[in-house]
Amino acid sequence: MEDFIGFIGVFILLVAYFLHLFRVIKPDKIFYLLLNFIGASLACLASVLIHYMPFIILEAAWALVSLISIFKLLLSKPLH
Repeated sequence: MEDFIGFIGVFILLVAYFLHLFRVIKPDKIFYLLLNFIGASLACLASVLIHYMPFIILEAAWALVSLISIFKLLLSKPLH
């Protein structure tokens, strides 16, 4: 189960990366940020399940930065 969760998380992160690399999505858009948050969160969960601290730290930081970016983006939009 851990491998499946980690695979899905890493797959989502790679999709986000390639979509950005090929200029399909921009890094300041909510879709890109959500892909990064979800992918990093799943990869972090898989790392927790296998007790691998280096990737827990890496993926938790990645998810946190993505989440902060999501909140910043949402708060910067006017409420109409």
